Amino acid sequence: MTGILTARPVPARSKAFDLLLAGGLSVFFGFLSVAQTNLGGILAFGMLVPLIWRRTHPELVFFGVSAIAVLQWLAGVHLMAGNVGLLVALYAISVYGDVRFSRIALGVGGLGVLMATARYYNGNDWKQQITMMGALGAVVFGVWALGERRRTRGLYVAQLEERAAQLERDRDREAKLAVSNERTRIAREIHDVVAHGLSIMIVQADGGLYAADQSPEQAKKALATIGDTGRASLTEMRKMLGLLKQDEQPELDPNQPRPQPGVSSLPELIDNVRAAGLSVDYQVTGEPRDLPALLGLTAYRIVQEGLTNTLKHAGPGARTSVLLDFGREMLTVVVTDDGRGGGVAPSSDPGHGLVGMRQRASISGGTVNAGPKAGGGYEVIAKLPYDLPSGGQQ
Repeated sequence: MTGILTARPVPARSKAFDLLLAGGLSVFFGFLSVAQTNLGGILAFGMLVPLIWRRTHPELVFFGVSAIAVLQWLAGVHLMAGNVGLLVALYAISVYGDVRFSRIALGVGGLGVLMATARYYNGNDWKQQITMMGALGAVVFGVWALGERRRTRGLYVAQLEERAAQLERDRDREAKLAVSNERTRIAREIHDVVAHGLSIMIVQADGGLYAADQSPEQAKKALATIGDTGRASLTEMRKMLGLLKQDEQPELDPNQPRPQPGVSSLPELIDNVRAAGLSVDYQVTGEPRDLPALLGLTAYRIVQEGLTNTLKHAGPGARTSVLLDFGREMLTVVVTDDGRGGGVAPSSDPGHGLVGMRQRASISGGTVNAGPKAGGGYEVIAKLPYDLPSGGQQ
């Protein structure tokens, strides 16, 4: 009963319409019923006025109007114009009421047809009784079926609207997630570029400062390397920062050039590191093959991060080796040094140090193991399968 007594939320325009409808029906059919009989007029107003609440309390309105119809039957008042309120209340409960009570209302309507036929058409002509019963039954069932059809259609439209809204929410969420992932990827790229460039520049600056008095030519060479490295890093960083400008570029342009080096760019990277004063031995074993862009970029960044951290932590005079082994099922990347063994410090920030290496490798379906070597120095081993996991293609 709590559900029946609880008013349903109805827009103000619908409430105003129901007020006008109930008022119009009361004035027209109510006074027509008064013209038939005074008692009938009172009963008619009792059936028509409650229609004001036909949307907010459809069950109460229907059963209340039905109760007044029973009083009419008991009083022997013949069918009158005001009985249209029964049909309106039946339509209202079939559209706005609970489905269970809508079915009960149809049964009540059928019972009312039998009662009306028995009281008002109880002559000896059984054919007339069957005809009136069929006519009244058709009207009652037709009104109920019309309301039921409108209810079903309303539910279907509501489901379509909810589905469309859900699809729109899912699309917006996926778009935001894609943009967030892309921005995270670009932030990781920026870190790798800046950290590597600054490491080389710091090493060259320290070396140039040391050689300034004793070897001016070496100092000039160091300054030249600093300038070239700084310009290259700045150019690459500007390209990536351009992808982050939301005001000028609401959507990421897949055709916009992105700085995505691969395995073929490793010789240039190693030459730059050598120019910074780090001894690097570069070897490639196995049969080289064309790699997916994501896999090549991952290998490049792991080597770059390993060399950058060697510059930071291995100490002066350290020697480094980089090995790319093209196996049958995976590419193995090994970066080792014989320095102090400080290696790569884990970090909580994505894209930094060992955490960044492992994140990159996991995206490609691979693994990274890093740590000090038993004989001294530090070692990074990355195993990257050639077959990228589902969703890892770029």
